[in-house]
Amino acid sequence: MKNLILLITAILVSGSLFGQRPGVGASPEYIQSLTSQWQGERFADGRPHVPDVMLQRLEKCTLEQIWGYLGARGYRNQVAKDWLMLNPGETMVGRVVTARFVPARPDLDSLVKAEGKAEGRSQSGGINIWPIDILTKGDVYVADGFGKVKDGTLIGSSLGNAIYGKTGKGVVFDGSIRDMQELKETEGFNAWIKGHDPSYIKDMTPISINAPIRVGEATVFPGDVVFANDYGVVFIPAHLVAGLVVSSELTALRDEFERFLLRQSKYPSGEIHGDWSDKIKDEFRAWVAEYPSELTVSKEDIEKYLRPRR
Repeated sequence: MKNLILLITAILVSGSLFGQRPGVGASPEYIQSLTSQWQGERFADGRPHVPDVMLQRLEKCTLEQIWGYLGARGYRNQVAKDWLMLNPGETMVGRVVTARFVPARPDLDSLVKAEGKAEGRSQSGGINIWPIDILTKGDVYVADGFGKVKDGTLIGSSLGNAIYGKTGKGVVFDGSIRDMQELKETEGFNAWIKGHDPSYIKDMTPISINAPIRVGEATVFPGDVVFANDYGVVFIPAHLVAGLVVSSELTALRDEFERFLLRQSKYPSGEIHGDWSDKIKDEFRAWVAEYPSELTVSKEDIEKYLRPRR
């Protein structure tokens, strides 16, 4: 309740949803209020600084593991599907920077340009570069481009390379890109998009940077961690990442161990797939102790996982 009151107060004070517009970019205080359940380090802009090691461990998860973990905690609207991928077969994990675009109109454009100037944003090269200017290593640029494809190309090859140079990652756009062929040749860069087109961006205005946005069926906060692969894109609240990683690694270990037991035909399938007996738990401990590669879950994590569930 306290966090909800702080969030509502920050929204009302900042005017980001009601009343006077506060500007294009969200303040660190506003981002901190959105992500108040995160207790770790933060970037200067207020976004949670989820450690790199957690991002690396998250790459081994599956979409279903993440969906199940988030859904069990009430986060049922975090997955977006039906993407065109620049380079299929790859997984991308990173910290989210958000931007929201809307169809242009002259009076709004004038207001946004004036706000951007007051905030010290670039006055050359097009206002679509403003979100790119603030990216840092490990970020993923996520944009609500309202699904526009023709004239909705948020980046081309030059900006794509600029993004990769800053972040080492790629983009997720509810919108489109141009220079698809050239971008595909940029090693390490990837994109989840709704389409591509040879046209330049036209009649689109960025009205917010690092504020909540909608991407398909998902609500996305700045500072979320995005997991994207061939099967979909999921946006994970920062404060849930550590628990998710441990849970997913334990689930993967259990699945592998169950397949090991099933191939031996040592126990009835129901005993393997159901609640484990003490004997099976002891076999699991011994199997984990001889695991051929280094594990990131601790013995304490394993013992907690094996405790009887009430």
